[in-house]
Amino acid sequence: MSISVSEITTVRARHPEAIAEAAARRRRRPFLGEHGRLLIVAADHPARGALGVGDRRLAMADRADLLERLTLALSRPGVDGVLATADILDDLLLLGALDRRLAIGSMNRGGLAGAAFELDDRFTGHRAESLQRLGFDGGKLLLRIDYADTGSLTTLHATARAIDEMAERRLPVFVEPFLCRRVGGKVSTDLSAEAVATSIAIASGLGGTSAYTWLKVPVTADAEQMGRVMETSTLPAVLLGGDTGHDRDTTFERWREALRLPTVRGLVAGRSLLYPADDDVAGAVDTAAGLL
Repeated sequence: MSISVSEITTVRARHPEAIAEAAARRRRRPFLGEHGRLLIVAADHPARGALGVGDRRLAMADRADLLERLTLALSRPGVDGVLATADILDDLLLLGALDRRLAIGSMNRGGLAGAAFELDDRFTGHRAESLQRLGFDGGKLLLRIDYADTGSLTTLHATARAIDEMAERRLPVFVEPFLCRRVGGKVSTDLSAEAVATSIAIASGLGGTSAYTWLKVPVTADAEQMGRVMETSTLPAVLLGGDTGHDRDTTFERWREALRLPTVRGLVAGRSLLYPADDDVAGAVDTAAGLL
């Protein structure tokens, strides 16, 4: 599908109400299909200033190219929906690419990559109210916790209240928790089994109810450790994709093993599917769908 930025921008400039109208026309679908699994394509990275993929520092800065990759991914069988910020979801609405696909809004984008306030991740994206108003299907939160950074407490508190607001509207919310620390001024995540289990335990207890909370978790290198990690909670979980680089086969095999665990219900992957090393988006998406 060829994307015309000029046409999208013209609609935005002349008829901004077209976005709400497209949202009202969008044909929705059940959150979980008959097979009870989810494959969501993620494109929420740019709004945090994270534009790089591998050694391509500005790969995600070309919006027309990103939208072409997204529309192709969303057209493939087995793909359930997309996770993105408001600007990208609005573009996809105008393109008619969200019919019978889940639209998951990215909620907290204040913790810009590399910023001094990166862990004070205030909610500058979708809110529960806007997700409900647009008829979207859920939200996603990033929860990075550094015991040495007081900004993490602000994020914890805001996350708990957002979970409550989503539950009041019966909207699912994906919580992506990490324990992390600053190394040389840069935020580094701890992907050890103990750290991932601890972050899951913390995230599972946030808010006044966990009824609509899902977890979005990284895959540990060891399959046995991953099994123990996922015993930490009964909340349904999806796997975090991340950037696989050139070692896609190993990553996909880890996904395959983790998807067999009883609480794992799907996969949310972005750069690994949209920007594979061989640039075959359809092939990467179809392979991921086959794992489910």
